[in-house]
Amino acid sequence: MNIRDEIDVKKRRVRELLEARDLDAIYLKTQSNFSWLTGGGQNVVGIAMELGAAGLLITREREYAICNNIEAPRMAREELLEELGFELHSFQWYDDREHQMVHELAGGTRVGADFGLPGTENVGPQVARLRFALLPSEVERYKELGHLTSQAIEQTAETVRPGDKECAVIGRLAERLWANRLDYITTFCAADERIAEYRHPIATERKIDKRAMLCVNARKWGLIVSLTRFVQFEPVSDHLRTIYDANVQIDCTLMAHTVPDRPVREAFNMGVDEYRRLGFPDEYKLHHQGGAIGYAGRDYKVNFATDETVAPNQAFAWNPSITGAKSEDTMLATAAGPVLLSKPVSFPVLEMKVGGFTFARPDILVLS
Repeated sequence: MNIRDEIDVKKRRVRELLEARDLDAIYLKTQSNFSWLTGGGQNVVGIAMELGAAGLLITREREYAICNNIEAPRMAREELLEELGFELHSFQWYDDREHQMVHELAGGTRVGADFGLPGTENVGPQVARLRFALLPSEVERYKELGHLTSQAIEQTAETVRPGDKECAVIGRLAERLWANRLDYITTFCAADERIAEYRHPIATERKIDKRAMLCVNARKWGLIVSLTRFVQFEPVSDHLRTIYDANVQIDCTLMAHTVPDRPVREAFNMGVDEYRRLGFPDEYKLHHQGGAIGYAGRDYKVNFATDETVAPNQAFAWNPSITGAKSEDTMLATAAGPVLLSKPVSFPVLEMKVGGFTFARPDILVLS
């Protein structure tokens, strides 16, 4: 599928939503929706911003791109919006005419938007669902992102030595990610006891002694992948072996039961049951278990009340944790079973069979 065909499919999805909501136009400006609708484009200035600097307006008959005169040249020359079928309209940065321009071009009074633009209906949650079922070209990009991110975090882990600061390790990871233009949305590095103390251990100047956990959410083409890896400098203890393997078992259980056209809470419930079966009945209460991913770090986090159905070719990043250990990679839910988008590249492999599927998962890297 070429990029124009991909974008045409997505424009049809937006127009179907437009008809269903009886709207005259839909305006998309968040970075996630812009990247999705343009096949991987970027409208952000600051990588941590959710709201971009250019928006896309879809009416019943036409497509427009709207931005100020600062962004217009790059939108035309690098994002190629006009070649992708969007008529580019810009305004002087000091006039702030975006709101007026959206309503002028909409061709009617009923306008939806994915952010709080005055005079519009919030259709952000509905648009997010349009992104869930990934197209073949998106899957290919996602697989490349998964490989690049696994390679970057594992190569970084291989450089870790006792005495390294957590923040210095993240600096080395960032360098490897940026070498392939991957944004780092979230990064964690925890040394020794901090692995067990905090589920979200942002990197500090704490020095690593015996072990470290590295986690990253990385983004390219708007798609986001999540994964975690462990490294240590002493033999794996019996206790760590038990909790690490149990964690991977729970993760594989979640993935094996993430099935298209089935309620996603069924997979969640199977994961919670696996915690109990393995002797860790309360650990799931200490941290969310992950959920749907794609053009957002998590489109939603799954719990007992989640009322969502798994879409075909929808990505998920489950992240079960038992105090002192965690398991996290990104997968695709397909009719043939789970497909790992991030998997070990240079790390030792822990093979596990769950639910009729064989998973190749990263083991703990032990360095002498």
